[in-house]
Amino acid sequence: MFSFSRRRMKLGRVKKVQLSESANGIKSPTRPPKQSNNSNVESAMLAVNHSDELESHCPPAPVINSSGNSENWMVLSVAGETPVPRFNHAATVVGNKMIVVGGESANGLLDDVQVLNFDTFSWTMASSKLYLSPSNLPLKIPSCKGHSLVSWGKKALLVGGRTDPANDKVSVWSFDTETECWSVMEAKGEIPVARSGHTVVRASSVLILFGGEDAKKKKLNDLHMFDLKSLTWLTLQCTGTRPSPRSNHIATLYDDKTLFVFGGASKSRTLNDLYSLDFETMVWSRIKIRGFHPSPRAGCCGILCGTKWYIAGGGSRKKRHAETFIYDILKSEWSVAITPLPSSITTNKGFSLVLVQHKDKDFLVAFGGCKKEPSNQVEVLIIEKNESSMGRRSTLSKSVGQMQFAKCSSSAGPASQMINGSSQSSVASAAKQNLASVIEHGSDDRSGALSAPTSIYQFYDTRMASLSRKNGILEVQLATALASRDTAERTLAAALKSKEEMEKKFADAMKEMELLKEKLTGIELAHEEANNLSNIVHSDNVRLEHDVAFLKAVLDDTQKELHSTRGVLAGERARAFQLQVEVFHLKQRLQSMENRAPTPRKPFNV
Repeated sequence: MFSFSRRRMKLGRVKKVQLSESANGIKSPTRPPKQSNNSNVESAMLAVNHSDELESHCPPAPVINSSGNSENWMVLSVAGETPVPRFNHAATVVGNKMIVVGGESANGLLDDVQVLNFDTFSWTMASSKLYLSPSNLPLKIPSCKGHSLVSWGKKALLVGGRTDPANDKVSVWSFDTETECWSVMEAKGEIPVARSGHTVVRASSVLILFGGEDAKKKKLNDLHMFDLKSLTWLTLQCTGTRPSPRSNHIATLYDDKTLFVFGGASKSRTLNDLYSLDFETMVWSRIKIRGFHPSPRAGCCGILCGTKWYIAGGGSRKKRHAETFIYDILKSEWSVAITPLPSSITTNKGFSLVLVQHKDKDFLVAFGGCKKEPSNQVEVLIIEKNESSMGRRSTLSKSVGQMQFAKCSSSAGPASQMINGSSQSSVASAAKQNLASVIEHGSDDRSGALSAPTSIYQFYDTRMASLSRKNGILEVQLATALASRDTAERTLAAALKSKEEMEKKFADAMKEMELLKEKLTGIELAHEEANNLSNIVHSDNVRLEHDVAFLKAVLDDTQKELHSTRGVLAGERARAFQLQVEVFHLKQRLQSMENRAPTPRKPFNV
C-alpha cells in the first residue's frame, strides 16, 4: 500500500558499552551504574586515551567502545545546558540529533524544544519558540504532553497531545531543524478528534494514527491516515478483530505493510495483547503468543530494529516493570533482553526512547521520565549486530561477486583481457630486463674469458633464443591487450552513455509515477465526494418518500371528510327544498284564505 524505503537489519545480542571523548585528557562521558566492575571501565578508558594519542591530529569526536562484562543500560554524561526534568514528552531523531519537545515538569506543561547532538554529545535549546500562522503572524507554540513526534526529512512533526490551550481536533505542527521555526499544517478532510496517549507511525509521506484518549477521557480505537503532501485526513475502515479502545500503548510498522499494536490501558484494566493490521487486506488480527509473554503494561516505549521490536519499561497503576523485551516478528516469539537496575530511567513513567545510528553502531537512547520526581537523565543501550548474520552476508557478497566476475568475463571479454594484458605487460617488462642483463653478462664473459667451455656459450645462446621467443610472444600479447583495452574503453563509454540514458528514462518514469499518484489521489477524492453526494441523495430520497406517504394519508383523510361533507350538504339541500315547498303551500293557503274572506260592505246612509 505504501511505497517507502525498506531497511532490513540483522541484529543480535545487546551488550554494555562505554562512550568516551577522543580528545586528550577528557574523561569518559559515561557513568557506570552501581555494582559495576571499575577495573574494566578504567582499562577501557586507558585504551581509548591511547588510541586518541595516536590520532591526535583528528578533531575531537565521541568514540563508542564495546567493553564491559555486564549487559545493561548505561548512564550517559553529556555537556551543554541540561534540559528541565520532564516526563510525558516526545522525542525523535533527525539526522544526528535527538529532538525533544514539550512534556510535563514539576511546574506544569512545557513548550520548549531541546536538541541533543550525537556528534558532540551536548545539549542545546532551540532558539525559536514561535511559529508562523497562515497570516504570517508569530504566535506562541502551545504547551503539550502525551503527544507524538515523528521525523520527516529535516523536520520533526508534532501530532496531537493534550495542549494548553486545548483543541477540538488533532493538530499537526512542523518544526524545521535548520531554521528552528515552527509552522502549523492546515489540515483538511476527516480530521480526528483531539486526543493524547495515541501512537503515530510514518510510512513515506503518510502518517498512521491509532487510538488514544480524548478530552473526556474516553478511550479510542479508531484508525486514521494523514497525507503530508495533500494535508488531508482520512478515516480508515478495517475488518477483522480490531484492538479494544486504549491509550498509552505502542505501535510500529514492519516491512512497509504491517502495523503492530501492543499493550496500553483500557477503561478498567491494563493490557498485554498484541494485534497486527495488514494494509494490503485491511484486516485486523490478534497474534497468538508463543513462549514467554510480557505482563500487562502501559506507558512503555518500543523501537523496531530490523525484525526485532525492542520494548522497554511500562507498567500498571500498582507496579512499574524494568525488563527490556524483544519481540521477534518473524518467529512471533517474546524474549527478555536485559533486566536493568531499579535506578534505570526505563523504570520511570513517561520516558522517551529513540534509535540512533552512530559510527556504524546502533544504540537505543532513553531520556527523562518520572519516578518520584521528573528526570533529565540520558541512558544508552548498544545493539550489536549479529556476527553470524554478517558472516553469511559477507559469504553471500563473495558468491555474488564471483557470479558477477564470471558474468563480466563471459559478457565483457575485452575488459578481462585488458586486465590480463596489463599483468602480462608487467611480466614482459621484467623479461626484457632479464634479457638485457643476460646479454650484458654474456658479452662480458665472452670477451674476458675465452677459455670457458663451449657448453656455457651454447647455454647462453639457447637461453637468449628462448627469452627472445618469450619476448615476442609477450609483445604480441601486449599488443592484443592494448587493442582489448581500447575496445573495453569504447565499451565502457557506450555503457556509461546507456547508463545516463537509463537514468534519464528512470527519472521520467518517476515523474510519470508521481503524476499518476497525484491523479489517483484526485480520483480517490472525487470518489469520496461522489459517495458523500450519493449518501446525501439517498437520505433526501428517503425523506421525500416519507413526506409523500404522509401527504397521501392526509389526502385520503381529506377526501373522506369531503365525501361526508357532500352527503351532509345534499341532505341540507333536500331539506331546504322541502322547506321551500312548504312555504309555497303556505302561501297558496294564505292566498286562498284571503280569497274566501267576505267583501266589506259599504255603510248604509239614511
